[in-house]
Amino acid sequence: MKNIAAKLLALALPLAASSFGASAQEARSTTGGGSTNIQLFYDFGADRQIVTATLEGFYNDPWGNTFFFIDTDFGTSVKAPLGAYCEIARCFNFWKDTPMGFLSLQAEYNGGRYSDYGINHAFLAGADFFVHSADYRNCFNFKLLYKHILYSTPVSGTVPLQFTFVWGMKNLFGVKGLAFSGFADFWGERHSLFTGTDGQPLPAPEESSFVFLSEPQLWYGVGSLFGCDNLNIGGEVELSWDFGACKGFHCRPCAGIKWIF
Repeated sequence: MKNIAAKLLALALPLAASSFGASAQEARSTTGGGSTNIQLFYDFGADRQIVTATLEGFYNDPWGNTFFFIDTDFGTSVKAPLGAYCEIARCFNFWKDTPMGFLSLQAEYNGGRYSDYGINHAFLAGADFFVHSADYRNCFNFKLLYKHILYSTPVSGTVPLQFTFVWGMKNLFGVKGLAFSGFADFWGERHSLFTGTDGQPLPAPEESSFVFLSEPQLWYGVGSLFGCDNLNIGGEVELSWDFGACKGFHCRPCAGIKWIF
């Protein structure tokens, strides 16, 4: 990619999750409370090799729940953050104790900026369907959301919908402290692609109308072995199709640590 700013955008955009973060969602319950955590990842992708810090929070209250995260990316040769991306989502549920308690109404905002490029404001609204095991160790959310993106120029022919699946599974395979979580998003968005599956610039920019993104995470509460339950080690694998400025399918593994406050 000849344009340095566009390259930074292609590196940074795919790190941004576009719906409920997995590690926070697994903490959901019908009672009040919540949790905050900070994660630090190193991305081993050949077109990445950057560090991302994520501050994430999930909180229950009598009217529903609130989720947010802020991603900040750092390069090895740039003495400042490459950029930042944030999401905040609110689920409204005034009927938790009724037979329809599994259904919530959701409102969400996404946006950020990398180098000289902004990530267009996106506003989402729709329904969240929540199912879980009896002990809440295994939780799943299905979301159907209308997604309105504020394009700089009018865009037509894009389906303004996002489909999201979120999961959180604790004590996986009976191993205490081992958690498997993640999300998968599929949404309509008109955007330009600048790099191919090999990470090299395309001969000419190409247009895409849909995006797929999934980030399964595996965490182990290693701190519990020495009296520090806050500390977790693990990582994630980013699986994407036409995400950010990158054409086609990409698989990018990351290793990380997480501290739960």
